Amino acid sequence: MGQKVHPTSFRTGIIFDWKSRWFNKKKYKEYLAEDVKIRDFIFSKLIKAGLGKVEIERAANAVRIIIFTSRPGLIIGRGGAGVEQLRAELQKIIAKSQPKEKIELRLEIEEIKQAESFAPIVAQNIAEQLEKRLPYRRVIKQTLERILQGKAVQGAKIMVKGRLDGSEIARKEWLGKGRIPLQTLRANIDFGRATANTTYGTIGVKVWVYKGDIFE
Repeated sequence: MGQKVHPTSFRTGIIFDWKSRWFNKKKYKEYLAEDVKIRDFIFSKLIKAGLGKVEIERAANAVRIIIFTSRPGLIIGRGGAGVEQLRAELQKIIAKSQPKEKIELRLEIEEIKQAESFAPIVAQNIAEQLEKRLPYRRVIKQTLERILQGKAVQGAKIMVKGRLDGSEIARKEWLGKGRIPLQTLRANIDFGRATANTTYGTIGVKVWVYKGDIFE
């Protein structure tokens, strides 16, 4: 059996920064559970908004949430109504987990400009196309070509796994091009995965994008 590790967690602290930046010995468990709830809520509510990642920073009685998205307009809404509603819902989650403290919430929306080479967004786009019953081979091939058009991209791989095209037995198919050095710690590997909920079951999608080496 192959022993696999998440490409991002493998490089966290070496070439990637942590997605949650805080430390508190006394409330470590509570803050960690709160971070998970915040991320789960944001990804479930804004699943169609091209979400890349969510970063959380904490200070004394303050929480800063940074949402990276390729479609900031969908989150902000007309006149900022969308972002205000999202802030109010996130404030309820924080207040529920920390009822005795007054926490200031700062919500920031950052735009991802090159969404075609951002693996989590690419994986979600593939999942949406598979849910529309488009042929998976064509989807993978066209998506791979779009990824490799990015100037910084040196290689990419896409894998889908499940009952492809409604077949009786689940299988996996993948297509790759260029270099994907998964064992090199300085390699900037962007990884994303998504799940397509089809009528004949779920199909898992994984995307690896290699953007060159990072030398500190």
